[in-house]
Amino acid sequence: MTGTVAAADTPRLWALVGATGTGKTALSLALAERLRETSGRRAEIVNADAMQLYRGMEIGTAKIPERERRGIPHHLFDAVDPEQEATVAWYQPVAREVIAQILDRGHHAILVGGSGLYVSSAIFDFRFPPRDAALRAELDAELERSGVEPLLERLRAVDPSAAASVDARNPRRVVRALEVALLGGEAQVVLPQAPQPWLPGTRIVGTAGERTELVARLDRRVEAMWADGLLDEVRDLIPRGIERGKTASRAIGYAQALAQLRGELSEAAAVAETQALTRRYARRQVSWFKRYPGVDWLTEPDVARIRLD
Repeated sequence: MTGTVAAADTPRLWALVGATGTGKTALSLALAERLRETSGRRAEIVNADAMQLYRGMEIGTAKIPERERRGIPHHLFDAVDPEQEATVAWYQPVAREVIAQILDRGHHAILVGGSGLYVSSAIFDFRFPPRDAALRAELDAELERSGVEPLLERLRAVDPSAAASVDARNPRRVVRALEVALLGGEAQVVLPQAPQPWLPGTRIVGTAGERTELVARLDRRVEAMWADGLLDEVRDLIPRGIERGKTASRAIGYAQALAQLRGELSEAAAVAETQALTRRYARRQVSWFKRYPGVDWLTEPDVARIRLD
């Protein structure tokens, strides 16, 4: 549903969500400018893309350069080093504090990104499975000693449904699922059927596109990443610890570039694998955000069609 109405008079939280490559970044800038023109209030942008949290990861994440931000404040970009691990549980209180401070200044807050769990944690009443640092350290040590398969076997014994749904190729997720299962919690973080907004008045705008066109755009974007110097970027990130980063080293595009630099993949294979993973990720994003209630969906990222009531 789309339309145009009078601008809101009070500052609020806006969320721009959707699959990668659907124009969220450009739309966030246009929305910030439109809100200032129509309401007289400034807007500030808050990142909800998990990979754009990492310093130095620019090309492969399509992070907007500072020179293109039009003087609009941007928050939670370049927040952690590649060797560190940013988690949703860490992100939620940090993002909410940033949003609260923006609203306290009398400005609109625009949350923009396609990482479903990160977006959900910031805008909905969203709680996380239990954690235990000592147990996690024990499981990490077991992973280091014996690999992921014994952990998968333990998970199958404790929680067969979690074992069936977890990404077995991602040891970090296997460890986390087993940690939660051993603590008696639900291993999968699931968006509630009727999620309640954290802040009243939150407006969610979704960007969508025709699938065939989006696939072609994503494939071209990956090719452009290599043409624009992704390998050089990753080469520069190695001394900054990207290979030690549990999350950054597995990011789509970065994992393949690292494999190419190690001689494990040819450039053609690295590009093709990144394209395939990007397409699959976009499908998951579409499925995730379709479950959000009350979204104003735009088939084109046209700021004039965003309702401001």
